[in-house]
Amino acid sequence: MPLPDEVLMTDSGNDSESGNSSPAGGGNVSSPFLSASSSLSVSGRLAKLLAREKELIATLEQLNQEIEQMEQQGDTLDKDDDGSGRVMGEDENGGTGGTGGTGGAGGAGDEELDDLEEFEAPEWCVPIKANVMTYDWDSLAAECQFDVILMDPPWQLATHAPTRGVAIAYQQLPDVCIEELPVTKLSANGFIFVWVINNKYAKAFDLMRRWGYSYVDDITWVKQTVNRRMAKGHGYYLQHAKETCLVGKKGEDPPGCRHSIGSDVIFSERRGQSQKPEELYELIEELVPNGRYLEIFGRKNNLRDYWVTVGNEL
Repeated sequence: MPLPDEVLMTDSGNDSESGNSSPAGGGNVSSPFLSASSSLSVSGRLAKLLAREKELIATLEQLNQEIEQMEQQGDTLDKDDDGSGRVMGEDENGGTGGTGGTGGAGGAGDEELDDLEEFEAPEWCVPIKANVMTYDWDSLAAECQFDVILMDPPWQLATHAPTRGVAIAYQQLPDVCIEELPVTKLSANGFIFVWVINNKYAKAFDLMRRWGYSYVDDITWVKQTVNRRMAKGHGYYLQHAKETCLVGKKGEDPPGCRHSIGSDVIFSERRGQSQKPEELYELIEELVPNGRYLEIFGRKNNLRDYWVTVGNEL
């Protein structure tokens, strides 16, 4: 009994797959079974590659988190030796943020006591431990009119719940509190240097105008690590590796004021928390030699010979 055509065709196809038969002319016949098998094989490899890609992405994210944690630890060590903050913080500038303070910095009590025991203030500095918001500024103004005022306000960050490892170790002040500082009473002629964070530029310029100053310059501090690499901190969009200090002037030049000195860029290692580069103080002293210098929101690591430093963390 003859076999149906469908069976003959199937057998012929199987023979072709096994290589037992070939069409006339020696040409190859493509099999739908082979195509399906090849497609499944490619799909399997693609699935494996996609799975591997997900694993690599997860590993990369984990490494980035570990790097971020190490940077935060490094910032903390640098600051407690940062930022940042600007903090770091950013800040990047960033910061993070301004790093002056009116409140106490965190830390273990024993470590703070040891630090206090080891700390020695410069011989000719004038530290005034006081809350800057309640201090008797009128009495100080009556005793001395300053040629240069430097401040690192504890700017209030845009959010009260920073999420990128920004550790706030000081009490922040609302803008309205900083505005109330009687800076106009403390200087008739001279300069003001104000450290500013990214989202407070407009406010800093407004404060200068309120206090009678005109913006004349700014100084950029490029932060470096102990290995002289750029010390990056956290920022919302970009990592911050610098801080900016705005310079204002009112009235006449202070006695002995010099011009065209120093540089508006400082490359310096990031040191203790809120501790700004020593080069800034040197630049100010070169700008106004033998001047009368006042720092507001100062800390003990900011104390310097021949400077009056006011703050409640001295």
